[in-house]
Amino acid sequence: MKTKSFNYAIPILLLVTLILGACQVAPAANAQNTITPAETAGNLRTISVTGTGEVILVPDMAYINVGIHTEAEDVTSAVAANNQQAADITAAIVAMGVESKDIQTSNFNVYSMNRYDNMSNIIGTTFAVDNTLYIIVRDLTKLSELLDAALGAGANQIYGITFDIADRSGAIARARDLAIQDAEAKAMAVADTAGVALGKLQTINVVNTSYVQPLAGSGRGGGAAAETPSVPISAGQIIVTADADLVYLFGDK
Repeated sequence: MKTKSFNYAIPILLLVTLILGACQVAPAANAQNTITPAETAGNLRTISVTGTGEVILVPDMAYINVGIHTEAEDVTSAVAANNQQAADITAAIVAMGVESKDIQTSNFNVYSMNRYDNMSNIIGTTFAVDNTLYIIVRDLTKLSELLDAALGAGANQIYGITFDIADRSGAIARARDLAIQDAEAKAMAVADTAGVALGKLQTINVVNTSYVQPLAGSGRGGGAAAETPSVPISAGQIIVTADADLVYLFGDK
């Protein structure tokens, strides 16, 4: 009988031991997940600043549109005349150093135009062809001479001159870096003025990157313009800007 009582006592002691052990472990586990109010995001002390970077460049390339307009009594003649003028203009531009791959047709339209007498009666039909050559000029020192060559070869109009820079991505990257540096300097100045210690950088966001081009030229027509001496064309400046928002922690000195 004594042996049986001892055997029943062992499981009961083990159960009590496990329960007491669980009660001791639970607070420790809960303590590891406890977040003090000072560590919550709402109580973080931060400094937010915005920096601006600006890069001013002189354009080193341009895009121009050369217009070719021809008319004839029949479509075939109008198209043939237009193609010949386009070939002459292309040859003149290539002779100025522009590569063939930088010349392409961006627009080609064929349409009819009725002719009327004094009584508004149709007395005939003329067919017109408009062709636009899109040209990339990579040597701006030859831009004025190139425009004159195009007009002399039969171009009716030159319009939509737009200036650009070849290394656009490099300019944007420099503007971004300057914006970040400007924001860092502002954060340090704010912390120093406030008498606090600047902490670690928490967030950074580059925004509002812009690429401002000079105003495009209004265009030049044929006729007298082709007979005048070449006039230098001012490319102006291209301004690339970027803004950077930075957020820092700060603490007491």
